[in-house]
Amino acid sequence: MRPFSSLTPAEVRAWVADAGQPAYRAEQLLRWFYRSPAGSFEAMATLPAGLRERLAAEFTFSTLAPVHVSRADDGETLKYLFRLADGELLESVCMHYPHHAASSERTTVCLSTQVGCAVRCPFCATGLGGLKRNMETAEVVDQVLEVCRAELRRGRGAPPGGGRVSHLVYMGMGEPLHNDGATLASVLRFTDPAALGLGVRRVTVSTSGVVPAIGALAREGGGVNLAVSLHAPVDGLRDQLVPLNRRWPVAEVVEAADGYSRVTGRRVSYEYVMLRGVNDGDALADDLGRLLRRRLAHVNLIPYNPIPGDPYQSSSKSRIDAFRKRVEAAGVACTVRDTRGRRIDAACGQLRAEALAGTVALIPDAAVRSGA
Repeated sequence: MRPFSSLTPAEVRAWVADAGQPAYRAEQLLRWFYRSPAGSFEAMATLPAGLRERLAAEFTFSTLAPVHVSRADDGETLKYLFRLADGELLESVCMHYPHHAASSERTTVCLSTQVGCAVRCPFCATGLGGLKRNMETAEVVDQVLEVCRAELRRGRGAPPGGGRVSHLVYMGMGEPLHNDGATLASVLRFTDPAALGLGVRRVTVSTSGVVPAIGALAREGGGVNLAVSLHAPVDGLRDQLVPLNRRWPVAEVVEAADGYSRVTGRRVSYEYVMLRGVNDGDALADDLGRLLRRRLAHVNLIPYNPIPGDPYQSSSKSRIDAFRKRVEAAGVACTVRDTRGRRIDAACGQLRAEALAGTVALIPDAAVRSGA
């Protein structure tokens, strides 16, 4: 059967019309599916029984089965592990910021676009495991909806726009622009007023530098935020930390990001994981400042979340602060990302790797769905 989330809102309306139902039933169905905690078609109580039966006969309600959830930061950070139909595992993270400066509450979901990753950054657990496959559009959409439903069942509020989350970041497992078809399709779904209805300024797509796809995202992505995983301002070091750099070096990546800013008018964020003694020296901070000054750019320094057995360590707080000040001295805005979920192995790919190794117990999805 087809996943229901593979249908666009326009296709849902066409299906409802073909089923001989009035147009308002499509809007009811969309609200139930995208904005309620319902876990099945049967639970959509205001729809006629016959329509619910037909939906269940023709569509899969979700492509994912939740099999584990970890909590940290007093319950404000939750990491979900889902099993796909073919048995593969993926991760999504939900982060609550109840006293965020820009609003009364901010809830961000970090979602995945691939099972594994082909970029193979040596400090990333996902990359170390290699690429298994791209995710389908429905699988990308469903992971956000599963998190939304779980959060509604937990009694979390409804952010602006009536959705369950206020922000989405494509920063989970995989390189989003290596799966640009599903990434773009899911962005359009999440920002569709009939689906989640998020504003494009609340959606961020991260890339390690797939230059041709950055241009496509600029033309077709509606003006979402772009984040570039830079991690080094010079080619020699970036070749080691981000092997994709050997295909598209720093200058080409930054030029593509400049093009994104020209088309969309949006500032580009440059992500920079701080690795002790590797990329955190004063000279590299100065290189980074020279690279990005006079550009519509912002640097986001990320304290490294260590992976067991990995040789890398996070830079000290004092070193990160000194690095930030040197970048700012060049006239480039620079902040340090809030660290979340260290006690639940929230670095990308860690929980999946532990589950595959058998060191994390997978509980029945019914228990996860009930909030147990």
